[in-house]
Amino acid sequence: AGEGARGVGWFLEGILPLAAFGKEALDLTLRGVTDGTADVDPSPDYLQSSCVPVMLRAGIGSDGDDVPPSIRVTRRGAAPLGGGTVEFHCPIVKELRPMEMAEFGRVKRVRGNAVSCRIPPSSAARVAHSAKGVMHRLLPDVWVHTDVHSSGGRKRGRGGDDAGGCGASPGLSVMLTATTTEGVCLTAECSMRHGGASSDGEAVERGKMELPEELGRRAATLLLHEIHAGGCIDTHCQAFALMLMCLTPEDVSRIRLRPLSGDLIVALR
Repeated sequence: AGEGARGVGWFLEGILPLAAFGKEALDLTLRGVTDGTADVDPSPDYLQSSCVPVMLRAGIGSDGDDVPPSIRVTRRGAAPLGGGTVEFHCPIVKELRPMEMAEFGRVKRVRGNAVSCRIPPSSAARVAHSAKGVMHRLLPDVWVHTDVHSSGGRKRGRGGDDAGGCGASPGLSVMLTATTTEGVCLTAECSMRHGGASSDGEAVERGKMELPEELGRRAATLLLHEIHAGGCIDTHCQAFALMLMCLTPEDVSRIRLRPLSGDLIVALR
């Protein structure tokens, strides 16, 4: 990992559509950037909350005989230096089943995770409190977990390797997932720009850097936009869901989409 390194989610995006069609179940360990790249790459937490439920609806690991697909972060690694570890498991499937995701239902709960690496633990709590303050205007059942990692929290494994803890870079990010009465999961995530850099690469003055409260409100606003759009698949999962639809047998699959994202338009072309 280093300046400009892609997140682990970038690699998982390409593996997910193929993982279920191997000769044996896939167990994969990836190391690198797990958090802090929400603007360009999805985090493993996002893929677990958004894409894995779509895989289950397509019949991957949902028959009860196999362990369902899972993406688990065992060690955090913020951008740009990374140092995180992700474990991915996916069972095989002989044939996908048609998907029916046309009913949205009503939002019944919101769950989230605020992750901080090598920064004061209060920052994650401030993010969670700010996000809950916005989401409580929608419904009362809102819970945001704070996942705090510091340099002193690392543990040594039996082989001498670091287990748990986080990498060398500081970072702060948050992910929120809304679940409806019809089983629809909509996810939004965002992260604080690391190193005080703006999206165009220019330095940002310390007084103009994003506060944890602003990060929490931005994540909650993104999730509210997803809910207001009315789709059964969130923006960044659209292309993956349609790809699975193309691989199902010659039967009717129905998915209710929000306005098409730029990534989906490129994929359809």
